[in-house]
Amino acid sequence: MLQASTPTPRQAYEVKRSLAERLNLRVVLFVAVVLVPVIALGYVYFQAAFGSGIREAEDGYVWVDLQKMSSFSFDQRNGTLEQVPEQWRALDGKQVILEGEMWSTKSSAPELSEFDLVWSVSNCCFTGAPQVQHFVHSKTADGRAVPYYARPVRVKGRLKVDVTRSEGQVTGVYHLDVESVEPLS
Repeated sequence: MLQASTPTPRQAYEVKRSLAERLNLRVVLFVAVVLVPVIALGYVYFQAAFGSGIREAEDGYVWVDLQKMSSFSFDQRNGTLEQVPEQWRALDGKQVILEGEMWSTKSSAPELSEFDLVWSVSNCCFTGAPQVQHFVHSKTADGRAVPYYARPVRVKGRLKVDVTRSEGQVTGVYHLDVESVEPLS
């Protein structure tokens, strides 16, 4: 009958040493430094590409991907609220956080009480003319002016999803009562 023998201290040391020799600290650090950013970027990419574009944020706000919210087919002349996908219609009346760029055709002042928010002024419309659903008509609730930023901003406010018309044309789909505007770093 075989008896289990306990390793001698020398044999235990040899096992530990061989494991330590196989795990080179520099290789482990290199892999961590290279893989961690790649995995983080991959997560961000897959979240943006395959996520719903809506997620819970702090203080009861909902973070909304402005690019996804504006990327759907919509009849620019005769569009109706039913043409707006349900996930975006469900945001009506909610407090949201949107990130994009400010755009104003009415004023070039350093402070504005009204502006349009678009996910990217220079990249929004590769497929042709800008569409009405690409813009979030934004007004401060109390008429106060907020600083204009020529770079991406984070805007908080209450979103209204409603197709508005003027002179037979659709003039808006998204409207935001702005609470705050801050530049993204």
